[in-house]
Amino acid sequence: MKRIGLLTSGGDCQALNATMRGVVKGLSHNIDDLEVYGFMNGYKGLIYGDYRMLTAKDFSGILTRGGTILGTSRQPFKLMRTPDDNGLDKVEAMKQNYHKLNLDCLVILGGNGTQKTANLLREEGLNIIHLPKTIDNDIWGTDMTFGFYSAVNIATEAIDCIHTTASSHNRVFIVEVMGHKVGWLTLYAGIASGADVILIPEIPYDIDKVVGAIERRKRNGSGFTILAVAEGAISKEDAQLGKKELKKKMEEDRKLYPSVSYKVAKEIEDRTGMEIRVTVPGHTQRGGSPCPYDRVLSTRLGSAAAKLILNDEYGYMVGLINGKTKKVPLEECAGKLKVVTPDAQEIKDAKRIGISFGD
Repeated sequence: MKRIGLLTSGGDCQALNATMRGVVKGLSHNIDDLEVYGFMNGYKGLIYGDYRMLTAKDFSGILTRGGTILGTSRQPFKLMRTPDDNGLDKVEAMKQNYHKLNLDCLVILGGNGTQKTANLLREEGLNIIHLPKTIDNDIWGTDMTFGFYSAVNIATEAIDCIHTTASSHNRVFIVEVMGHKVGWLTLYAGIASGADVILIPEIPYDIDKVVGAIERRKRNGSGFTILAVAEGAISKEDAQLGKKELKKKMEEDRKLYPSVSYKVAKEIEDRTGMEIRVTVPGHTQRGGSPCPYDRVLSTRLGSAAAKLILNDEYGYMVGLINGKTKKVPLEECAGKLKVVTPDAQEIKDAKRIGISFGD
């Protein structure tokens, strides 16, 4: 008999269900006795004992289904050691619920914050497997996270749709893509959609360089320009501020602009007198069915997680490295961000064909 728990934590994405399906199918086809418990709404379910036993029926027909059948929530890692409003020790509560069900393993699907708590539970003696979920593709120790390419598809389609109206009206359009700390999603969607300017958090922009790219296109006969801007894009001036100064500056900016794209639009308008339009696809980038690539990736990661469980190997994240599924010790990857470096091959290739990064 194997008893495993499943939970999905943090922001949702398109291939959570496909990954859980891969885990359960990988186990059920190799052992006769299996019990699967799903914790509802992320770590909240593990803390407060909100769970249900899952059956084969729960995993039928969910390969193409977006979101998560278990629900999810955000539980900040920095508050995990802080008792709740009723004085409950959250870490002890999670351990008790794990042991109450006599689990052999807890499989946790989530991003960076989720992974930190997964590693904390490993340090507390629980058998943990982590599976890397995020549309940001920013988890260290894996070349790819599930959810990323599905989000790239949606963001790319949004920018594709903007192209026709931008060219018809000879306007400058800004499409804001998700990504507070890293720019992988904006970078890939921007390249895939033929954006002329890509602004990401890792490369602080000079607004004059951005304006220069727009004016250069006009001189060359292109009446419109498309900017793909990450929601965490930052100017060179702001990037030089200290943490406290930057926080204050961002609070001031939020009073003036709904998001960074509107700030960039105003700065371009002030310098050029041009009419700028902003489009924010927002949470559509997390929604819908997983793309075929993510369905394959999720199935492979889930199957690899099942193999670890069958071999009683715990304390790992399952990643994809050079096309192969690999086990990565949680203590080695937890808390590390995989950022876009300014000298990344993708950046060099994009610049070679004339895409501006505002630097």
